[in-house]
Amino acid sequence: MKTPLYDRHVAGNARIVDFHGWDMPLYYSSILTEHMAVRKNYGFFDVSHMGDVAVEGKDAARFLDHILPSRISSLLPGRAMYSAFLNEEGNIIDDTIVYRLAEERFFFVPNASTTGEIMSWAEQNSGGFDVRLRNVSNDIASIALQGPEAHRAAAEFGITEPEPFTFHTVASQYENAITGKKETIVSGTGYTGEKGMELIIPAREAVSYWEKLESLTGKLGGIPCGLGSRDTLRMEKGMLLSGTDFDHNRTPYEASISFIVNADHDFIGKEKLMAGKEKKREIFRGFRLEGKALARGGSRIIRDGKHVGTVTSGGISPVLGIPIALGYIDRESSKENTPVEIEIRSSEHRATVSRPKLVK
Repeated sequence: MKTPLYDRHVAGNARIVDFHGWDMPLYYSSILTEHMAVRKNYGFFDVSHMGDVAVEGKDAARFLDHILPSRISSLLPGRAMYSAFLNEEGNIIDDTIVYRLAEERFFFVPNASTTGEIMSWAEQNSGGFDVRLRNVSNDIASIALQGPEAHRAAAEFGITEPEPFTFHTVASQYENAITGKKETIVSGTGYTGEKGMELIIPAREAVSYWEKLESLTGKLGGIPCGLGSRDTLRMEKGMLLSGTDFDHNRTPYEASISFIVNADHDFIGKEKLMAGKEKKREIFRGFRLEGKALARGGSRIIRDGKHVGTVTSGGISPVLGIPIALGYIDRESSKENTPVEIEIRSSEHRATVSRPKLVK
């Protein structure tokens, strides 16, 4: 599958790779260059492969309260919230951001690899609710502007800087499939841990937006970025990657996102989630490694000769200049600065435990 921006990526000499069935840019110049551009200036990403599901109707808020552990009905129009879908066991199916457009209108963004699954699951659980679900992923494109200077590029489009996790709209040439109006949704969200925003736009406008951003590179210094730097950026900030850092087998309490759980309402998976809250032995943490060896998913974490955890993500931190990893470790070994070893190619390499956000 290809996003509306595929031809622009090819024209920009991006290295194209398969990502869950999508032909996406891994990098344009280099992962390191793109990573540091986002940390110091800004970069722009094609994130049009992500899903977009509109939720409308008299019971839309009540329905979302039912399928998510967060109290979505508390959202004011024009605001957004990070949350996750749970199965009956209280384990994470996928994480998401939910936006409230109006009293009875919402939309949420599932991950690229899970959009079909989440859409089917939501429909299966919509019985008894006056609600309509629409998968508008093919009609929507999204471009992420990320970095401390992202607002300078946004200003060239007449966009004022939104506060984190809020959004507003600006005039658009074409109708937005989510809102039904000629508007671009500007959301103060992202997946890099930097200030920035995501432009949720009609697919037909994607190329014009991207070309404008390319034309600003010489003036403002921001550069196009690929999936490689998006991954290293999110790892430094301890952000979960769906299908890698969880896969239907971890609860929000294990994944260190307990803040998404509002226990004052009923939701799918609540009974099992709350009953097992104190029984879960592992928790999601970050790790700083000594030396140059890179940990990868599946690497064992050792303490005092015992297997106490497993790495889920690993790589180099361009900001720290050292190898880092994310993964799950026994709670008794999870205190910050606890020394551990990580097994890499049958050798044990010294590391220390950190909170998931490795770069403050």
